[in-house]
Amino acid sequence: MTRADCDVIGIGNAIVDVLSHADDDFLAANGIEKGAMTLIDAPRAEYLYGRMGPALEMSGGSAANTLVGLASFGGRAAYVGKVRADLLGEVFAHDIRAAGVRFATLPTTTGAPTARCLILVTPDAQRSMSTFLGASVELGPEDIVEADVTGAAVTYLEGYLWDPPRAKEAFRKAAAIAGRAGRKVALSLSDAFCVHRHRDEFLDLVAGPVDILFANEQEILALFGTPSFDDAVRTLATGRTLAVLTRGAGGAVVVAADGVHAVPALPVAAVVDTTGAGDLFAAGFLYGYTQGRPLPECARLGALAAAEIISHVGARPQASLAGLVA
Repeated sequence: MTRADCDVIGIGNAIVDVLSHADDDFLAANGIEKGAMTLIDAPRAEYLYGRMGPALEMSGGSAANTLVGLASFGGRAAYVGKVRADLLGEVFAHDIRAAGVRFATLPTTTGAPTARCLILVTPDAQRSMSTFLGASVELGPEDIVEADVTGAAVTYLEGYLWDPPRAKEAFRKAAAIAGRAGRKVALSLSDAFCVHRHRDEFLDLVAGPVDILFANEQEILALFGTPSFDDAVRTLATGRTLAVLTRGAGGAVVVAADGVHAVPALPVAAVVDTTGAGDLFAAGFLYGYTQGRPLPECARLGALAAAEIISHVGARPQASLAGLVA
């Protein structure tokens, strides 16, 4: 296998986040599922946006956040995702490139606008997301460039890609290319509700092309339908997939061929916003993994990145992660 030109190429829904603070009463009054990601249409997006309080707009998207985090560690990152040639599309493209991530996917010039995720952060720092996928659903297999995938050590795919049909085709194409090239395929389960929608297909992916699985406690329980976290770990230990499982303040567990490694979470002065915590944990882990570091150290890098991200609003690092390591 030739040396990779890129550490990780990520493929995901290119989204601009719109963050605002709200209380539980607001969620209930507007039919928003607390702690979940719900797909919405354009009218619903306009309705909720009109009722949200003052908001902060910043580029997001699960895999995009991970790649920005990896670049902040000093890793070589590339991203594939679809935006519209509109204002938010320009914002997304500028932000990800300015963060040091290669982004060459051509924007659409017709159809739906750039995707946006309306994120309501409650006082307990939980985030409830209502996502209008917009132009991101136009991502298709034609956007997957074989040389880009074969040139990356790891192809990282977000579970949310399984919702739009053409994005699912792009997902399958990228995984197949990576497999033929002897590269690694990583999958983030993204959201427990996403797992419930696609459980059987996700199980097939984990048993098939996926080499590295990222999930939180709720997602892995949803995937295996087990009564406890320990049962899910035992199930994973019988398979071939390297599993990286996050448990919030409970730290993380890495299930690997050489055993199970538990790594504690890093303390923070205050948990402000959990948006992107899993994305940034994956960033730290993948950075360490592509640098050949031991798995417990990879998880500690993930914990460091997650601690930085939950200490402020937004899902992109505000401090250099490489600087924090140093």
